[in-house]
Amino acid sequence: MESTKQLVFIPGPGMGHLVAAVEFGKLLISRVNWLSITFFVIDLPIETRVHTYTNQSQSNQRLQFLHLSSPDQTQTNHLLNQEALLVETFNNSKELVRDAIIQNFMKTSSTNRLVGVIVDMFSDKMIQVATELGLPSYVFFTSSAAFLGLMFYAQTLKDEHNRDISDFKNSDTFLPVSTYIHPLPAKVLPNAMLDKIGRLHLPLSTARMLRQAKAIIINTFVELELHSIKSLDNDDGVPVLYPIGPIINLNQEPDESINLWLDGQPDSSVLFLCFGSYGSFDEEQLKEIAVALDHSDCRFLWSLRQPQGKGEIGASDNVTRPEQVLPDGFLTRTMNRGKVIGWAPQVAVLSHRSIGGFITHCGWNSILESLWFGVPIATWPMYAEQQVNAFEMVVDLEIAVDIKMEYQSESPVLVTAGEIENAIRRLMLDSTEEKNGIRKKMEELKDKSRKALLEGGSSYCFLESLINELKDHSSN
Repeated sequence: MESTKQLVFIPGPGMGHLVAAVEFGKLLISRVNWLSITFFVIDLPIETRVHTYTNQSQSNQRLQFLHLSSPDQTQTNHLLNQEALLVETFNNSKELVRDAIIQNFMKTSSTNRLVGVIVDMFSDKMIQVATELGLPSYVFFTSSAAFLGLMFYAQTLKDEHNRDISDFKNSDTFLPVSTYIHPLPAKVLPNAMLDKIGRLHLPLSTARMLRQAKAIIINTFVELELHSIKSLDNDDGVPVLYPIGPIINLNQEPDESINLWLDGQPDSSVLFLCFGSYGSFDEEQLKEIAVALDHSDCRFLWSLRQPQGKGEIGASDNVTRPEQVLPDGFLTRTMNRGKVIGWAPQVAVLSHRSIGGFITHCGWNSILESLWFGVPIATWPMYAEQQVNAFEMVVDLEIAVDIKMEYQSESPVLVTAGEIENAIRRLMLDSTEEKNGIRKKMEELKDKSRKALLEGGSSYCFLESLINELKDHSSN
């Protein structure tokens, strides 16, 4: 009988990164019986649902979770913004991870040989730990292949041409980033890339570190990002790529009250509005959204989140009194065609037959989920790389409607009810060539996303190549 080999997986912070990592782990062990995976979950100094999730995911003996809490977390965590807090926590955990690998795997019998370390794009510094221990490192990249190319573009611009990508802030420049089909407007660059004094060093140092990995595993599929993947393959400085997606957690329990309401709606008639774990708006913007929904006469399901308080990270689950932040009479006027909720089980909602459109913040997981169920998208990016995700969906791939691509959560402009209503009509109500074209393309990508994971599909074959690489290392 073949001995079990071990793989360490260090997910990034937050549920979005962890869930994708665990789903990939499940897929990996379903294909081979000689591999076990231990997830090193670095606990954040904030309240999260991570422990609940890992306890629920502990059903398979070949998937284990080891929680690590860094003793070096400072007493000033409450003063840091979200991004700085995550970076500090992971940087302080390098020695903790190194010691845990040695203690749990490198002092044991060779029959449990460690074949490698997979790190998240946020935990890229852990590549240094793997290198120090003589272990091959792989990156699990939870965003798009196009965005990966943008990170390498910014790093090359700095290291080879001594030019900061932040120099293009507030300019009308279009950048020749090879992983995008069309030149990329500087105005849609992520905030971190435009912050020369503060955060620009983070994506630059991450890109340099990613080049040191043995391979990069991307949660995408060839049929979606053929141009981007070809472009990366042609770059000699980029590690081997394994596009193995879409990796999605499909085992999400529906909310009974939401499902009951959706069951009463016609097929493909409901617009779903949901803006991710950190997506929330001030009262003025909420009223503009409400006016647009009111005037459009469209059926809708709106996940309304409480804005974060001072010193908090992310949005609360519910607005306890929505009538206090929405226009007078809105809930009464729309009660027969709309429902306002708090947190929503997004996958369960998108899978429902009545959902016909999705206004999203353009997190990569949300895009993949929408593709999987063939639900057309209207883009409202808010933070991180979401603006370039929206650009790829709207301009490059022409599978989404744009609401406000240049929206910045750190200095937001008011998106008017007219702009929102126009996008709703284009997505849901008008019999336009644009709407029908987007819906047809999404249906085609729905089929392609599922076929990619089946035996003989593109992602299936790339995962097979990765498995063979891990096996070859275990036998050396």
